[in-house]
Amino acid sequence: MPPFSRAAVLAVAVGGALLAQSSPLSTLSRTIFAAVNAERALETVVRVYANDRWFRFPKFQETAQYLQVRLDESGVQQLARGAAPADGHTQVGFWTMPLAWDVAHARLDLIGPERASLCDYQASPACLGMWSGATPAGGLDLELVDLETTDWKDVKGKLVLTHENSANLKSKLVQHGAAGALNGFSENPKLGDDRQWINAWGDYGWGFLKTSTPLLSFSATPRQVQHLQQLLAAGKVMVHADVSTRFYEGVYPWLTGLIPGTTEEEVLVLAHTAEQGAQDNATGVAASIEAMNTLQTLIASGTLPKPRRGIRILLMPEMYGSLHYIEAHRERMKRTIASITVDTPAASYELAGTEYTVYRAPHVGKAWTDALMPRIAKAVLPRQRPSHVAEHATGTDAYLSEPAIGVPNVWIYSGTGDVTHHNSADKPQTVDLRSMRDLVALVAEYLYYTASAGEKDVPWLANITLDAAMEDLRSVASRGLDAVGTGDARAASFSLSRLDYIADRNEDALRGLARLGASPAVLSPMLHKLKQFRDLQTSRLRDAGVHPYVRTANPAQFVVRRKRIGTIPLDDLAPEQREGFPSGAWDKVVTVALYWCDGKRTVGEAAYLTEMEMGRPLSFDFVSYFRFLERHGYVDIAN
Repeated sequence: MPPFSRAAVLAVAVGGALLAQSSPLSTLSRTIFAAVNAERALETVVRVYANDRWFRFPKFQETAQYLQVRLDESGVQQLARGAAPADGHTQVGFWTMPLAWDVAHARLDLIGPERASLCDYQASPACLGMWSGATPAGGLDLELVDLETTDWKDVKGKLVLTHENSANLKSKLVQHGAAGALNGFSENPKLGDDRQWINAWGDYGWGFLKTSTPLLSFSATPRQVQHLQQLLAAGKVMVHADVSTRFYEGVYPWLTGLIPGTTEEEVLVLAHTAEQGAQDNATGVAASIEAMNTLQTLIASGTLPKPRRGIRILLMPEMYGSLHYIEAHRERMKRTIASITVDTPAASYELAGTEYTVYRAPHVGKAWTDALMPRIAKAVLPRQRPSHVAEHATGTDAYLSEPAIGVPNVWIYSGTGDVTHHNSADKPQTVDLRSMRDLVALVAEYLYYTASAGEKDVPWLANITLDAAMEDLRSVASRGLDAVGTGDARAASFSLSRLDYIADRNEDALRGLARLGASPAVLSPMLHKLKQFRDLQTSRLRDAGVHPYVRTANPAQFVVRRKRIGTIPLDDLAPEQREGFPSGAWDKVVTVALYWCDGKRTVGEAAYLTEMEMGRPLSFDFVSYFRFLERHGYVDIAN
């Protein structure tokens, strides 16, 4: 563990006067910060990692049992464990739930032209890919071939050494009859003796489904890959694989609990379990639990008053668990006014790239929380830890702002310095106690402030929302003027039209404060100032001779009606059936376009709004994409 005691951490932050400038959050920040027990959080990281590093479904159950005890110790009430079906066919939203999976043992040994151990699951779990298939009892002797030097037609019955993430090649491996893959890809090849964790093994997507093919899945270290390539260059290479795994219908457990408020409304923190790493995402789980523990302690002691809204925690498998919970608690989600996704490392202060970034909601669900969270970061984080703000990003459980759910969401994230994402090097020793403390305080303050906010807080929230809007408008106008200067008329026109769009999105964010009790008397002046500032920036571009942007693509008039919440990953559709369109699991363009389809806008309007959100003209064929989705039953279309 990093050599920082809690006392030392507090002395550096408070005694060194490192907290940010005074704001309406300052007193709350100091109160929460002083109550955080980062060592307790780090203990939770260690315990979660000890289970989830094996990434077997029985271990996920053990993690859920441990976390339930941890939350109970924290005084969290109404604890409940849910069970998303891990049956390989049930869909939640359009995500197909994977099969449960277990491992008894797994080894891969080099047997020719020399002998050496390549993989021993008991020694390094990440050497085996999640959802790997099994061998017959006693194992199999297989020829190893390098995909860089071997044609696809020659991989049948062989173990294939890949140099991109082998999960991306699963469909082709199946198609060409390979026995499986030895992944040679690493996000950080400098980690010469560590392995990339392969956590996806479905034929058509992430999880392994009933229709998926049980191929072998191993992962090698960069050093092993280098040596294997040398052997392969000299001749034939043979390996012996001995793997005992099983697929079965089980459950993906999720866990929730509540710090009650004085009303039925709630705020929500969610963090995902069931990953092999400490930084991803045992830190997020531990920080969320410790935020609940900190707040419950302060509320129980009377240091903080009971909040207006309940504060709920959700710990679950990424995407699969959150979708299942949300679908099962639609009425509760309607009473949820804000949420925060905690999928992030807590890495060393001394490493570059470990500052926290606040990711905003998608524009279709833009809210005042986008402006609040960066202010909380400034109030909580020491001065030597600047934070950043970024637009919405896909890739985790940060989709709650989408209109079919409608809960404003922010996501906080940091890097690990030396990249250890999905790598066996992601261990508790890399978690920094100081960053852990910061993370807990960030989460706790966001939860408590949003849970307590009312009419008295609206003027300040409206002002910071307006402030953020003005920054965005100024930035768009500046880019447009730069385009004028370089003679790029199309980019300048795009910026001019985007000013109206950005003002419209922020008008929605301001109007959302009505849920906190904002009156027209408060909101009307803010909305007027927003329009005035938009008009000022618009006049700058018009005075420079800029004309509005017009989409050149087909402005289709048909209307798309969504059927289910969330994105469309196409995990039940073979790649050759996708007509060249991307999976909507993580692709931002198709995700944003889907969110803009509200059953009233035409596809042409949704395409225009998608371009505005992405910040650039797009060549994507929106008409053909949505017709494709209709043909496969994912959406309805009204002409």
